Amino acid sequence: MHSTAAPISVADIRKTFLDFFASKSHTVVASSPLVPGNDPTLMFTNSGMVQFKDVFLGTDKRSYVRAASVQACLRAGGKHNDLENVGYTARHHTFFEMLGNWSFGDYFKRESLKWAWELLTEVYKLPKERLLATVYAEDDEAYDIWTKEIGLPADRVIRIGDNKGARYKSDNFWMMADTGPCGPCSEIFYDHGDHIPGGPPGSPDEDGDRFIEIWNNVFMQFDMAEDGTVTPLPAPCVDTGMGLERLAAILQHVHSNYDIDIFDALIKAAAHETHTADLKNPSLKVIADHIRATAFLVSDGVLPSNEGRGYVQRRIIRRAIRHGYKLGQKTPFFHKLVPDLVTQMGDAYPSLAAQAVRIMDVLRVEEERFYETLEIGMQILDEALAGDVKVLPGDVAFKLHDTFGFPLDLSADVCRERGLTVNEAGFHAAMQAQKAKGRAAGKFKQDKALEYTGAGNEFVGYEHLTTTTEVVAIYADGIRAEALKEGQSGVVVLATTPFYGESGGQVGDTGAIFSDHALFDVQDTQKIKSDVFAHHGTLKSGSLKVGDGVTAHVNASLRAATVRNHSVTHLMHKALREVLGGHVQQKGSLVNPERTRFDFAHNAPVTDAEIREIEARVNAEIWSNAATQARVMDIESAQQTGAMMLFGEKYGETVRVLDIGSSRELCGGTHVQRTGDIGLFKVIAESGVASGVRRIEAVTGENALHYLQHLEDTVGQAAGMLKAPVAEVNERITSVLEHIKSLDKELAALKGRLASAQGDELVNQAQDIKGVKLLVAKLDGADVKTLRDTMDKLKDKLKTAVIVLGVVDGAKVQIAVGVTADTTARVKAGELVNFVAAQVGGKGGGKPDMAMAGGTEPAKLNEALASVTAWVESKL
Repeated sequence: MHSTAAPISVADIRKTFLDFFASKSHTVVASSPLVPGNDPTLMFTNSGMVQFKDVFLGTDKRSYVRAASVQACLRAGGKHNDLENVGYTARHHTFFEMLGNWSFGDYFKRESLKWAWELLTEVYKLPKERLLATVYAEDDEAYDIWTKEIGLPADRVIRIGDNKGARYKSDNFWMMADTGPCGPCSEIFYDHGDHIPGGPPGSPDEDGDRFIEIWNNVFMQFDMAEDGTVTPLPAPCVDTGMGLERLAAILQHVHSNYDIDIFDALIKAAAHETHTADLKNPSLKVIADHIRATAFLVSDGVLPSNEGRGYVQRRIIRRAIRHGYKLGQKTPFFHKLVPDLVTQMGDAYPSLAAQAVRIMDVLRVEEERFYETLEIGMQILDEALAGDVKVLPGDVAFKLHDTFGFPLDLSADVCRERGLTVNEAGFHAAMQAQKAKGRAAGKFKQDKALEYTGAGNEFVGYEHLTTTTEVVAIYADGIRAEALKEGQSGVVVLATTPFYGESGGQVGDTGAIFSDHALFDVQDTQKIKSDVFAHHGTLKSGSLKVGDGVTAHVNASLRAATVRNHSVTHLMHKALREVLGGHVQQKGSLVNPERTRFDFAHNAPVTDAEIREIEARVNAEIWSNAATQARVMDIESAQQTGAMMLFGEKYGETVRVLDIGSSRELCGGTHVQRTGDIGLFKVIAESGVASGVRRIEAVTGENALHYLQHLEDTVGQAAGMLKAPVAEVNERITSVLEHIKSLDKELAALKGRLASAQGDELVNQAQDIKGVKLLVAKLDGADVKTLRDTMDKLKDKLKTAVIVLGVVDGAKVQIAVGVTADTTARVKAGELVNFVAAQVGGKGGGKPDMAMAGGTEPAKLNEALASVTAWVESKL
C-alpha cells in the first residue's frame, strides 16, 4: 500500500461518508432491518437499495429526492448467498455494510461520478493512480465524464459489453428484475499493486485479488419490456453501493477485509474464547463474520428455527459452533462474543446494544442444543470420510441433518476442508423419501399481482362505514374487465372506499357494494398497492360495470369485533413487555372478528400468574375509558414521539401514530374511539409455536362474554355430574381424586398379592440349564410395577437364574428380563430382552441384570417366549 493517509477507523469511515453526502443535500436515512418489510421476493436485505425499491418502481414517493445511508446487509440464503465462501476468501462475508447514495429523478451520471471521485480522492485521500473504472460499452456519456471531465486516463476506463451471453447481459448493465427499471453502471476498482496476482476487469484473469471493485454507480435510465427492448425512463435515477469492509481494508492499509479494525477485534475475541493462539487460523475468521450476522438477525427478530429465515440463522450459528469445535472448544462460547460486537458496532446500531442480553440468551440456547449432538455427529462424519472416500454419501449427510442437526452446507464445509464433496442428489433424495418440509427459499416466491395503473383510492374507513362512490376498475379471473355478470366472482376497485384492506395483521373488511341494479357481496378486501384497495367477492344480482355509481357498506358488526381485537392487541403488546421484559418483540399477528392471535419473542412459557397480571393490566386500561388518538406525521417525527415500530412492517415517509391507553405504536389499522369500547379482555390460550416464539390468543367484547358463558356452562355440567353445588366443585373433585387414589392403592396391593402367588407357582416351572435356572412365563393382569416386583421376588428365590416374563395388555406386549448378578457375565438382560422384543414388533433396553421392552404384536408372544431356551443355551 503506497497511500500516505493515516488509517482511519470503520466508525470514522461511516461518519465521513454520511457527512459528505449530507453536505451535497442528501437526506441521511437509517439502515432498514435485515428482514425486508413486505417484500416476499427477498429473504434478507442484501443491498442498500432494498428499502427504496418501491420508490424506483413508482409505487412510493419520498419527501426527498436525494438520500444516503449505511445499510446492514446479509447474503446467506436464497439467490444471494455468500455463506460457503466465508472463511476461504479475503472479501466474502455473510453480514456486511453497504455505503450508498441515491437520486430519485434528481441528479444523474455527472454528479454521481464526480462526487464519487471527490470523496475517494479528496476526502478519503486515495491515490488517483490506483483507481480505474468500468463503463457499459455503449455508455459514451459515462465514458466521456470519466475521461474528459474527471480526467481519468483512457487506458484506465474499461468498456465492458454484453459478456454474459445475451443482449444487455453484462457485468456493467444492471436490472432490478427480468423486466422493469434497468440501466448501465460504472464500477470503480482499486489496484492493490503488481505484487498481487490478477488482471484488470474484462481480462482473462480478472478474478484475481489485484483489482478490487469498491463502488458501483448504477444509472437507472431505461424500462425493459418482456421482449427485451428498452425505452428511456421519464425520470432517470441513481443507485450506488460501496462495500464498507472493502473500503476500510484500503484505507487501513491491509489487503484482507479480515485485517480491518472491526475484524481484528472480533478475531482476537474469538481467539480468547476458543483458547486459540494462532490469530491467522481461518476458523477465527468464520466465527468473527458469523457473530455479526447472527447477532444482527436476532436484533431484527429472526430466531433459529427449522424453516425460512430462522433456518438460515440456525445454519450460520451452527457453522460458527463447528469451527469453534474444530479449534478444540467443546462447550458453548459463541454467545460470549456479543459484548465485543456491541463494543465495535453498538454506537452505529443502537438496537444491537439495547438487545445485547437477549441476543446472548438466544445464541446460548442454540449453542447448548447443538453441542448435545455435535460430538456424536462429528464422529459419524469422520467415520464416513475415513479411508479413500471421495464423496460423502447422501444418506449419511441426511442422517447428520435429520438426527444431529447438521445443515447440509455444514457437512459440505467439512468435506471441502478435506478436498471431498457431498452427494447432494442423494441427500435430497433421502429428504424427499421422508417427505420433509419444503426448503426455506420456496416460501419467498412472489405471486403475480393484479396490474393496476390508475389512481389510488381515497380511504374513508376510519370515519365512515358507508359511502357513495364509483367503480374505477373490475377484474375477472385476474384480468382487467369492463363488467361483471350475475353470479360471477371478481375484484372491484372503487374511487373511494370505507373497506379496510388486509395489513398489519388485521383481516380485510367484508360487506356489500350495491346500486339500484346490482349487489356485489364483498368477502375480503386486499391491497393491490399501498393506496389501492381491492374488493374481492361475487356479484349476487344484476350487472356491474366500470363507471357505475355505487354505495359501499362495510359489515358493521364484524368491523366492530375486529376493531376491538385490534385495539386490544396494542394494549396486550405493551403489557407483555411490562410483565415479561423489554425483549418481547412482535413476531406476527392475526386480528379478525373472533379473536386476536399474537406471536412474540420469549424463551419460556408464560405462567398462569403472568397471564393474570397481563389480563389485569389490559383490563385496567380498558376500564380507564381513555380516548384513542391517531396522528399522521412524517417517520422521523413519529420516531421522536417514542412510538413503537413493529417487526416486519414496512413504513413509508408518512405514518400513523396511534395512542391507545398508554400504548403508542405506528399502525394504519382501524381502532375503537375509547378503550372502554373493547369491553373485556380475556386470554384463552398460550403456547409455543417455534424455538423462542410464544403465541397468545385472546378475545374481547361479546366474544369474551361468550367464552366466559361457555366456561360457566362447562363448570355447571361438571357440578351436575359430581352432584355438588358449583361453589363446592373443587372440594368435590379433590374428594373424588383421593377416593380414586385409595382404590388405586388397593388395586396395586391386590395385583402384588396376585403376582406373589403367581410367582410362588412359577418357581416350580424353572428348568435347569448348566446350573442356571431358566424361567420363561406369561403373567395375567400385571402392570409394569407388578412385573418388576414379581421379578425381584423370583430372583431372590431362584438364586442363580435367567427369568423372562411376558404380559399382554390389549394390543400391547410388555417383556421383562432379569438375570442374577452371578450370571450377567454370560447372559446380558438387555441383549435377551431385545431378542424377544424384536419378535413381537418392539425394542427395549436396560442394565445387564434387568431390562424391559415393549411390543405391538401380542399374537407372536408365545412363539417368542418359546425361542428363549435355545438362545440362553447358546450363551451358557
